[in-house]
Amino acid sequence: MNLLSNDFEIFGIAPAFELDRDALDQRWKDLQREAHPDRFATSDASAQRLAMQWSVRINEAYQRLKDPLKRAAYLCELNGVPLQAENNTAMPAAFLMQQMQWREDLEEADNADALERMADEVAAARSEKLQALQHTADEQRDFTALAQQVRALMFVERFARDVENRLDQLGQ
Repeated sequence: MNLLSNDFEIFGIAPAFELDRDALDQRWKDLQREAHPDRFATSDASAQRLAMQWSVRINEAYQRLKDPLKRAAYLCELNGVPLQAENNTAMPAAFLMQQMQWREDLEEADNADALERMADEVAAARSEKLQALQHTADEQRDFTALAQQVRALMFVERFARDVENRLDQLGQ
């Protein structure tokens, strides 16, 4: 293996949005066992340093591949379509209207039941968006569209955290 290999190559899987999470987890454990720095404790400094680099690289790849949002963003990058999330916030009008409505609803929510309903609605929207990511990435292979879908999911996930924070505040 090469430290410069992409995450999918390191894990020996085809670049795709959909993956077998159990197989990914098992492969991560196997790779960590092979490259763990403790296995090289009696080796020379160069071998120890390389083992540490491999261990870090394996963990970075695993963190990116196990998270659907990070994995989709990574697929975009691998296919020459950077997200540009900081610079490109253009979204369809219907999506923006939904976001504005959710924000208003969050401001007006004054009890745990209302917030729980919002959390359920946002979770359903997240699930729907994840299915769309899979379709766009693996079936259509349209990475420009995928980048926009990733940016939209970033908004949804940020809002989901805001709802959870409000629920936590009510619980105090």
